[in-house]
Amino acid sequence: MREFMKITKALADESRVRMLLVLRHGELCVCQITELFGLAPSTVSKHLSILFQACLVESRKDGRWIYYKLPGRGAPAVLRNAVAWVGKSMAGDSLVLKDDKQLKKIMREDPVELCKRQYRK
Repeated sequence: MREFMKITKALADESRVRMLLVLRHGELCVCQITELFGLAPSTVSKHLSILFQACLVESRKDGRWIYYKLPGRGAPAVLRNAVAWVGKSMAGDSLVLKDDKQLKKIMREDPVELCKRQYRK
């Protein structure tokens, strides 16, 4: 029950649901997610931390950069089902489609350069 409640609380925010959905496209650097949503890096980090604590995302650090992705096939069924449910429920949503389109542009940029540019702001 505790894990289920963490998941539902993590999904109770539009930004976190949108972040989870863009991660369907693969692993992303925090800078890419920050660029997409136009939020402060600290806000993005807080949202990702909540998703991480609910085990809805996995992370890895590479130097200064932190990357996030959806949990792998070995994740518990409750997590895989929650991610699948969100994806199916939001399929075709105009905001989700807009995020997907914008993400394609962002993914063409070098993540290292994108991160450096954000740190200079």
